[in-house]
Amino acid sequence: MDLFRFKRDIPFMSYGKVTTLISLITFIAAVFFLFTKGLNFSVEFTGGTVIEVQYENEGADPNRVRSRLAELKMGEAQVQTLGTNKQLMIRLPNKEGVSSAQLSNQVLELLKQDHPDVSLRKVEFIGPQVGEELVNHGLLALLMVVVGIIIYLSVRFEWRFALSAIIANMHDVVVILGCFALFQWEFSLTVLAGILAVLGYSVNESVVVFDRIRENIRKPAMRGKPIPYIIDNAITATMSRTIITHGSTEAMVIAMLLFGGPALEGFAIALTIGIVFGIYSSVLVASPLLLFFGLTRENIIKPPKQKEEAVV
Repeated sequence: MDLFRFKRDIPFMSYGKVTTLISLITFIAAVFFLFTKGLNFSVEFTGGTVIEVQYENEGADPNRVRSRLAELKMGEAQVQTLGTNKQLMIRLPNKEGVSSAQLSNQVLELLKQDHPDVSLRKVEFIGPQVGEELVNHGLLALLMVVVGIIIYLSVRFEWRFALSAIIANMHDVVVILGCFALFQWEFSLTVLAGILAVLGYSVNESVVVFDRIRENIRKPAMRGKPIPYIIDNAITATMSRTIITHGSTEAMVIAMLLFGGPALEGFAIALTIGIVFGIYSSVLVASPLLLFFGLTRENIIKPPKQKEEAVV
């Protein structure tokens, strides 16, 4: 279905050097912020106290609860509902000299100022060792996804295509991490899930574009056409699909970001950034890299071997 038709091919490759330079600068900046500022890990990674409270008569406003907990000066508190706003789960970072029991009592006293009917359901302490295990498991999951993508692309495509797609996908991940480091947004398990989703999403876009490029190279009508022209034609042919697919997905993710609340905020931010850069990298990073690696028609269509004539 082509809701958006382009009468002429868009000359993407004529801007290839500029877009590649922009991508390189963005990548270096993201790495710089990762090393200088680092990620702002959530309680799941750093350790802390998880408190569950219940309201008997009237539900509580999570935003009001957050503002109350700010009076403790314990750092950023995570508050989310458990089904209804009568049950809340509160995550607070550890503080030296304050035990979980003392912290839960302080939280309960603050909350009772607004709702005397609130009661404590459960208190759990997450130690630094558990947080370290989560970091290791999260990095292992990310590494396994990356290795799986590398194997898949290496099997499916010629090495120039595979390497270009791998670089573009790693570019997306580093840019997302760099944004979280720059703005010190909280990096939680939901954010990690968002990054893993972006990896698959970006790979899919690269595969669609590269498949069309390979088809174009094999078409008899494209014989004699230069490779940049073939790539521009392939990208333009997939633009309608890209606009429809990514536009509808981005609209859903933005709605999640605006109305999903703090519990989904990090996940939605990671997806929002990832979808935008996924399109950018597939079109304006991976495709110019094909030219950089010297893609030719002979890389796709192997010339037939001439049989040697028997010498009489």
